[in-house]
Amino acid sequence: MTDIAEPLTAAASASASIRTAVQVPLRFADGFTTDADVHTFDGLADFKEHLLLGLGDWRGALERMQRGGAAPLVRPHSECLTGDVFGSLRCDCGPQLREAVERIAADGGFLLYLRQEGRGIGLYAKLDAYALQDAGLDTYEANRALGHADDERDYTAAAQMLRAVGAERIRLLSNNADKALQLAAHGVEVDERVRTGVHVSRANARYLAAKRDHTAHTIELPAA
Repeated sequence: MTDIAEPLTAAASASASIRTAVQVPLRFADGFTTDADVHTFDGLADFKEHLLLGLGDWRGALERMQRGGAAPLVRPHSECLTGDVFGSLRCDCGPQLREAVERIAADGGFLLYLRQEGRGIGLYAKLDAYALQDAGLDTYEANRALGHADDERDYTAAAQMLRAVGAERIRLLSNNADKALQLAAHGVEVDERVRTGVHVSRANARYLAAKRDHTAHTIELPAA
């Protein structure tokens, strides 16, 4: 996690440029379909292959913003192979991705698919953390037991991508306050924080409670 009190580094303040933009039809397991304008970039600060998906009338949303209207709806979504691809119920990542695509497509905006698995610790380490969670630790305690921070994600590249497409003001679709703080520190104005739904199950209730209690995610869980 970036310390937002520090001045921007040269890499953080540098501009990225669009490398490729190609339309990709999306289809989810429940039958929902939409088209995405998928953008790749040169000059990202962390040199990773992040993607920006323009959904719905994203060009109209940018024009609306430029006229002083509502900013585009944006969700920075961190890659989760187990949840996004395999449908794991240990987290809420897959349902959040599905929800975000439909909501952004309806409103016009962007989904950022960020290659920072396991809150930035990587896939293998995330699975190591799962094993520790099965032994009784919560998701943050497991990260620390492995020598990692609670959350190692950095949204510098996300801000670069948004600036590259002209989205310097956004409405942020997220329950995570740190995303708003980091994006603002890197020059993207967050006009509004829009909550996602709460996708709770017996398998992920403890995980969601830990996010709420440790990092002030705006998650309202049903009483036990």
